[in-house]
Amino acid sequence: MTTETTTPAVPDTYNPNLLVTYKVIRGYSDAEYQTDKVTSIEWDLHNARQAQKRVGVFEDKIRTVKDIITEAYADSEDQETLRAIAEALDIALTRTVEWSATIEVSGTMELDLLEDYETDVEQEIYDNLTVDSNHGNIEVIDQEVTNVREN
Repeated sequence: MTTETTTPAVPDTYNPNLLVTYKVIRGYSDAEYQTDKVTSIEWDLHNARQAQKRVGVFEDKIRTVKDIITEAYADSEDQETLRAIAEALDIALTRTVEWSATIEVSGTMELDLLEDYETDVEQEIYDNLTVDSNHGNIEVIDQEVTNVREN
């Protein structure tokens, strides 16, 4: 089996020296209009794609450095240097801690004697009692209500 490589044909209407006016967007400021040859725009696009690939490679390397620093930090005799490296690479030195807690909760609940007489208090609490955190760094992953009783 032979594989043939074909080069796409250049369209008859393609003009690499054509001047094109296009909009340049820089952040949130007003757009500017710029005129360039098609060949110049093609090279800019090529260079942007290459730069985007390099950024991805560097982001992967920074993630690897973060993992190395995080692993070594606690036992390191040179935490100051590790902090300086992390700061230079804009790495937040954090660690994820799994935790569990027991919370004893008590309260009251008003039940209408005419409408709610048959209400299962235990099931009502199981269905409606939740735990949440008011701190952005704490994530409540799981919760379980147990030992509901009327006092």
